[in-house]
Amino acid sequence: MAVLDLKRKLAILSDAAKYDASCASSGSVKRDSMGGKGVGSTDGMGICHAYAPDGRCISLLKILLTNFCVYDCAYCVNRVSSNTPRARFTPEEVVDLTLGFYKRNYIEGLFLSSGIIRNADYTMEQLVRVAKLLREVHDFRGYIHLKVIPEASPALVNEAGLYADRLSINIELPKDESLAAFAPEKDLGDIKKAMGAVRVGVDAAKEPARKARPPKFAPAGQSTQMIVGADGASDGEILKRSETLYGAYRLRRVYYSAFSPIPDSTARLPLQRPPLVREHRLYQADWLMRFYGFERAEIIGEGEDLDLTVDPKLAWALRNRGDFPVDLNSADRERLLRVPGLGVRACDRILDLRGHKRIVLEDVKRLSRGLAKLKPFIVTDDWRPGGLTDAADLKARLAPPPKQLELF
Repeated sequence: MAVLDLKRKLAILSDAAKYDASCASSGSVKRDSMGGKGVGSTDGMGICHAYAPDGRCISLLKILLTNFCVYDCAYCVNRVSSNTPRARFTPEEVVDLTLGFYKRNYIEGLFLSSGIIRNADYTMEQLVRVAKLLREVHDFRGYIHLKVIPEASPALVNEAGLYADRLSINIELPKDESLAAFAPEKDLGDIKKAMGAVRVGVDAAKEPARKARPPKFAPAGQSTQMIVGADGASDGEILKRSETLYGAYRLRRVYYSAFSPIPDSTARLPLQRPPLVREHRLYQADWLMRFYGFERAEIIGEGEDLDLTVDPKLAWALRNRGDFPVDLNSADRERLLRVPGLGVRACDRILDLRGHKRIVLEDVKRLSRGLAKLKPFIVTDDWRPGGLTDAADLKARLAPPPKQLELF
C-alpha cells in the first residue's frame, strides 16, 4: 500500500467529511487565551464555514479521522464495498493540523468524525484521544465538535463530552425501516441509547451542585443529521421525527442533508438528488417549530410534503386567512410571530417601538425586508389590506416568479 503524505490525506479526508452537515458551532461555552495561557478561542471570526445564531461566521477544520469503514451503509460513499481512495490520520496528525491551522488564523475550531475502524470502541477511543491531547497537552481553548459512535461504550461517550463543546449522533434516516434496509449494521436502539446518555450528561452538568460544581459536559449540547430523499419519507414524516428528537433528547439542532447519489450504489437508491429547495424548506419549517411556536401538525401533516414554491410560514398563513390581518399596534408577540415576513427580531422591535409611538407602514418597511409579503396580513395606523387578504390569486402574487437558471 502506498504511503500518503499529509497533504494527500487532508485532501481525501476533508472531501469525505463534506457529507456531514452537522458542523455548526453555536451555543459553545466562551473560552479564550487571555493572560497568555492556552491556545485558541471560541470568540470572533477566524475550512468549513458554519454560522452561529447571531450571524457570526465560524471557520472549522472539518475532517474525518479516517474514511476506512467496516460498515456497508448503502447511502455512504465510505462504505466498506465502495471503491474510493482511503486514508487515515493518526490522532497526533489531527492535533498538529488543528493547531497549525489555528495559529495561522484559518480556523476557530475542529469538527472531527470518522468511519468505523476495527470496532466502535476503538474508533471512539481515537476520536477522544484527539480532543484530550488538544485540551490537556496543548491547552487548546477553541471549539471542538466530536461525532459519537453510537455503539461505543457509555464510558467513552462520557469522556468525549468532557472534552468536546458539542457531540453529534446521526439518526441517518427518518424511517426506522429505511435504516434497517440501508444500514443493517446500525441499530436504532443503540443510536437512541447514545443520545439519551448525552442528554443525561448535559442535564447533570447544568444541575446546581451541593458541594462542588460538576464538570462541563458538551456545553453546546448535541445535534443530529437526517438524509433527505434517500428513501420515500415525506416531509411530514421527517419533521415528525425531528419533533420527537427535540422533545426526547433536547437536541440543539437537527440537520437535513439532501441525498447525494454515489458511485456504484444500490438500485434501491434514487439516481438523482432531491431539489435543494426541499432541504431549504425543511430548515425553514424546523425553524418555525424551534423559534416561532409552531407545532409540527400545524405546518404539515405526517404524510404530506412541503410546498416548494413558498416558505412554510406563508403557506400556513394562506391556509389560515381567518387569523389575519393582525393589528401590529395591539397583537401580542405570539400573534406577531405568525405574520409572514416578520422575524423574531422584527417582532421584538415592533413591541419595543409600540412603547413610544403608533406603528405605521413606514416603520414596518424599516424593520422588515419584504413589505409586499406583509401587507396582506397586517393592519397599521395608516394601512388596512381590505379584500387583499382573501384575494384568490394572493399566492401567485407572493410566490417568487420563475427564474431561468444560469449555465455559468
